[in-house]
Amino acid sequence: MENSGWDYGVPIINIVGENFCVPYTMEMLVKKRIHGMSNAHYDVFDISGNLLLQVDGSLWKFQKKRVMRDPAGIPLLTMRQKSFKWRKEWTVHPGESSEDSNDILFRVEQPSPLHIKTKLEVFLPNNNNIGKRAPDFYVTGSFTSLSFKVYRGKTVLCQANHNYTWGSICKGKENFKVRVHPEVDYSFITALLVILEENET
Repeated sequence: MENSGWDYGVPIINIVGENFCVPYTMEMLVKKRIHGMSNAHYDVFDISGNLLLQVDGSLWKFQKKRVMRDPAGIPLLTMRQKSFKWRKEWTVHPGESSEDSNDILFRVEQPSPLHIKTKLEVFLPNNNNIGKRAPDFYVTGSFTSLSFKVYRGKTVLCQANHNYTWGSICKGKENFKVRVHPEVDYSFITALLVILEENET
């Protein structure tokens, strides 16, 4: 993937934990597998093949829940999709929190269908501009290029491409190549990728 739009003056973006913010471009391979038509599993590797993150969750529950874990299986965050909404909304909590927890890392909304380009809007807990629809971050995607980008304002924080073949999809396997800006929390970026993918699934 090309490196256009990389602004190396971006300050550290720590959402989940500073240990996920590295001083170099983080290149990752995200592998998605579907087991038995009922469960999705994501494995995240660095370019050396080291396991960085894991995400598990049921595909077919009416209210989706995804838990991100470190390589040792310790929960890092929980993603929950709100039900009975005409648009999809997710709340993300630290650890493996309960549904009624008020401890929120960030919230993700899918904009109006009229917003063709923007796929997700991301709000941090201290964002008081909800009524003005001013997100802290946003995600754009393209069905034609099978790619997405994460932005803070006009600054690109992440670029990702979806690599697939019809054969791999039929086998329940998909891969994503992801490049994350230096000092940007790559676990946060991974959570956005999972939410975007689950919304599109």
